[in-house]
Amino acid sequence: MPQIRFATARSLLDSFPELSKQLTVAPTDEAPLDFLQKLSAQEKFEDGVTFCAHLLPRREAVWWACSVIKAAAIDSPSQSEGFLAAQKWIHDPSEDNRLAALATGNKADKAKPSTWLALGAGWSGGMLSSHPKAAVPMPHYLTPRAARIAILLNAQPIPAGERSAGLRASITEGIKLAETGL
Repeated sequence: MPQIRFATARSLLDSFPELSKQLTVAPTDEAPLDFLQKLSAQEKFEDGVTFCAHLLPRREAVWWACSVIKAAAIDSPSQSEGFLAAQKWIHDPSEDNRLAALATGNKADKAKPSTWLALGAGWSGGMLSSHPKAAVPMPHYLTPRAARIAILLNAQPIPAGERSAGLRASITEGIKLAETGL
């Protein structure tokens, strides 16, 4: 089942206004997948990762980031506590698993991509602040932001030529996921 929630690239940025500061390319009225493919073709890979993370629903964004990091196989991330917590939430997106992922992400090293996977799962719902007089729902941009950070952090140690190919492949996988869903 397709996971495309926006009619145009511009409508995605209307929903996530903070992206206008992150993207180096102005949004258009193109279909989101066309815009994303164009970013990849123009080798605007960081823009492509950012756009794709926000295009996908939260669970799919975390799944995508997990699959990208696992495919890169740097530092055995699939055995890390953050990766495992995110995977557990993906397979069973219960509140208990979300809270466990959030706790794992909050206590882990923020320089590790797997930490951001756990935070992405943890920030997927619930409350940012549960104070009885001023409860604040989790901002909708936090999960895609965490997925983006995880993927880009994971790409940093990769040599430049390989990094471009890896990010291009990541965007291609994100497009497939948007077209078909989990």
